Amino acid sequence: MQKIFIFTVVILAAASLKAQTGQDSVKAAVNKLFTAMKTADSAGIVGAFTEGAILQSINEKDGKTTVSDEKVLDFAHVIGGMKKNDGDERITFSVVQIDGPLAIVWTPYQFYYKGVFSHCGVDSYQLLRQNGVWRIQYLIDTRRKGGCL
Repeated sequence: MQKIFIFTVVILAAASLKAQTGQDSVKAAVNKLFTAMKTADSAGIVGAFTEGAILQSINEKDGKTTVSDEKVLDFAHVIGGMKKNDGDERITFSVVQIDGPLAIVWTPYQFYYKGVFSHCGVDSYQLLRQNGVWRIQYLIDTRRKGGCL
């Protein structure tokens, strides 16, 4: 009986460690994007996304909700034109879920431009693992000036 208990504890610990390692690699892939933003590294931004990735923002104005699209290369160009540390998005990992090569991530954030608060919201990611590497396939965010989480 004691051997079964020890075996069960070892299996559960291994599963927990594997899940944590998977979550850590997904978080590292997301953090790669924000490191590139902070260092104004346009190549790093492009490298954080899959080829054909989708980048969108939810906008609310005059009681209407719309979605705008942005190309990864255009986003990378804007960030690459900033000075180092101008763009500082501070995130908190709220949800990370993984199923094989698919991961979802939910991160409330606050964005600072040149050290001054600009806006906040939530980023929602879909990541894809290809050849052992996690990259962002889809990113959609909300943006607002107040009511930050």
